[in-house]
Amino acid sequence: MDHDIESTVTGFVQARLAGRALDAFPGTLPPDLVTAYRCQSAALQRWPDDVAGWKVARIPPPWAAQYTEGRLIGPVFQRNVYRPATGATAECPVFVGGFAAVEAEIGVHVKIDAAAGRTDWNASSAIELVGAMCIGVEVASSPLATLNDLGSGAVVADFGNNWGVIIGADVSDWQSHAADIQVATSIDGKLVGRGSVALQATPLEALAFAANKAASLGRPLRAGAYISTGMITGVHDIFVGQSAHLVFEGCGELRCRMTAAGPLVAMPEST
Repeated sequence: MDHDIESTVTGFVQARLAGRALDAFPGTLPPDLVTAYRCQSAALQRWPDDVAGWKVARIPPPWAAQYTEGRLIGPVFQRNVYRPATGATAECPVFVGGFAAVEAEIGVHVKIDAAAGRTDWNASSAIELVGAMCIGVEVASSPLATLNDLGSGAVVADFGNNWGVIIGADVSDWQSHAADIQVATSIDGKLVGRGSVALQATPLEALAFAANKAASLGRPLRAGAYISTGMITGVHDIFVGQSAHLVFEGCGELRCRMTAAGPLVAMPEST
C-alpha cells in the first residue's frame, strides 16, 4: 500500500476505534476520488463490523472540479444503525473534539441483490431495488473536526464522515406520493433548518448512484441494505449533550441525543 494511504487509513481507523479526536489529517489529502476510495476500501478491510448500507452525499460546488462524480458514498456500519421506538429518543455517539452533525434524510431499504458488476443504474431502473422508503437521520461524525473543510476526498477517505443512521417510519405511499415532503430540523428546541424532498427525484437518483458506485468498488448492494440518500434541511453541527428533533410533515418525526463516543474495542497499550 502507498505510504500516504497507509498513514491515512491507520490514522482514521485507530482514532475511530479509540473514540478519540485527531488534530490534523493523517497522511496526505487524496488528490482525486480514486485515491480517496482506495483509502476507504483499505480501511473497510480493517474495520471490525459489517457494512449495513451506505450514506450518499453531494459533492459541493467548491470541490466539484477536483472531485467530479457529483456524489460520494460512505459505509454505514451495523452497530451504528438505530431503530428507536415511536416517540423514543435515539442515543447516538459522536467524537468529542471532532466533527458532528445531524441531517434529515429519506432512507431506502434495498429489497433485492443488485447484479454484481452492474453500473448503469438510473433513477428509473433503481425503483426495482426499493423495498421501502422511510424517514431517517444521518449522524455524521469524524475524529477530525475540519474534515468537511478539507474537501470531498477527505470525507470519502474517512468512511464518508458517517457514524450512524436513525431509521424511522416507512412512507407508506412513496410510489404515488406526488407532493414534496416538508421537513424541519431543530436542535435543543431551536429551528436550524427547513427543506423539502420529492420522493420520485433525489432519493432514487441517490440510490442509483450508490448502486453504481458500490458495484464499482466490488461491493454491490445486497437485499436488506439501507441507503441514506442525502440531507434535506442542511448539515447541522451538533455537540455531545445536545438533542435534535426532525419532523417530516405527514410522515412522522425522529428524536436523537448525542453522547460521547468511546473505544469500540480494547486498544493496545502504548509502548
